[in-house]
Amino acid sequence: MLGLLSGAATISFRKASRQHILAGNVFVISMMGMSTAGAYLAFMKHQMNNVFGGVLAFYLVTTAWATARRRDGETGIFDWGALLVALAVGGSIVTYGFEAAKRPTHSIGGVPAGMFFFLGSVALLSAAGDVRMLVRGGVFGVRRIARHLWRMCFSLFIATGSFFLGQQQVFPHWLRKTNVLFIPAILPLILLIFWLSRVLFTDAFKRTASRYGTHEDRTALREQSLPG
Repeated sequence: MLGLLSGAATISFRKASRQHILAGNVFVISMMGMSTAGAYLAFMKHQMNNVFGGVLAFYLVTTAWATARRRDGETGIFDWGALLVALAVGGSIVTYGFEAAKRPTHSIGGVPAGMFFFLGSVALLSAAGDVRMLVRGGVFGVRRIARHLWRMCFSLFIATGSFFLGQQQVFPHWLRKTNVLFIPAILPLILLIFWLSRVLFTDAFKRTASRYGTHEDRTALREQSLPG
């Protein structure tokens, strides 16, 4: 729940503001904890689909966090390790998708083959983005903001989907019958499209990108987020 609330707050606050940075840090820590715990518990129960979801969420939120903290054109050994994780997870999820498609129910553990292909494609596209970043020596300007933004939003989508759709038993029966739970579940995807459009196709974030692109500016912004 903390991850959902902090994620919603992060999206709501002005980008690069003190409140945005604070809420974002809480969201990252919460998602790292939840995804790690979720993947471990799923592994113990032999629920590999949830293991993949947990690892994918961890990968997305940590790479999004690293992208925001670095200056333009900065890469490191972390990015090579993250690339290997994305390739492994993406390949595994797609493999499960083909396995699910062969079954009479076209699903594994209640997860349809289409969802495996969807998440696997996201992981492999993320890996392609990592390769492009490493080959070009980093990401720059608004593209760095876009990379940070979409990975944060998609990790939030994994959290909202897992809670509102994967844990429907915690909600009243009358609410489940209305299908209204699909709205908060997919809202991060809608916001992802909206914010990516603003970042990539308007001038709204060019100033933010230049302000947050140097070591001195990033240090000043982080100091603003510290209490006192």
